[in-house]
Amino acid sequence: QLVESGGGLVQPGGSLRLSCTAPFFTLSSYWIYWIRQAPGKGFEWVSSIGSGGQTTYYADSVKGRFTISRDKVKNTANLQMNILEPEDTALYYCATLIEVDSLTYAVWGQGTQVTVS
Repeated sequence: QLVESGGGLVQPGGSLRLSCTAPFFTLSSYWIYWIRQAPGKGFEWVSSIGSGGQTTYYADSVKGRFTISRDKVKNTANLQMNILEPEDTALYYCATLIEVDSLTYAVWGQGTQVTVS
C-alpha cells in the first residue's frame, strides 16, 4: 500500500508538495509514478522517478513546473508542483510496480486531492 499526502486548495500560480510513502516496504527499490485523474476524465500519467532517483520523466503538461524527487531517509517520493493552473485540479495518485514470483502487481495509494481555484 502507498499513502499520499500534501494535497489541498491553492490559487492559480501557487505551489503544493505531494508526498508518497510506503508503510511496509522500501520505496527506493522501485520506480514511482505520479498519476492524476481530473473530474470526469481518465487517468493521466504525470511523472516518474527511477529507483536510483537519477532518472526522471515528466508529461509535457507539467514539464518545467513539477519536480519529482526521493527522500531515502524518510522513505518518500515527492512531487513539488509550482505555478499551478486550474487544469492541474485532479486526484493525484502515486503508484509502483512490484514483482513477486514472476508476477507484476500494481500498487496504488488512495489519492490526494489537488484543487486549483
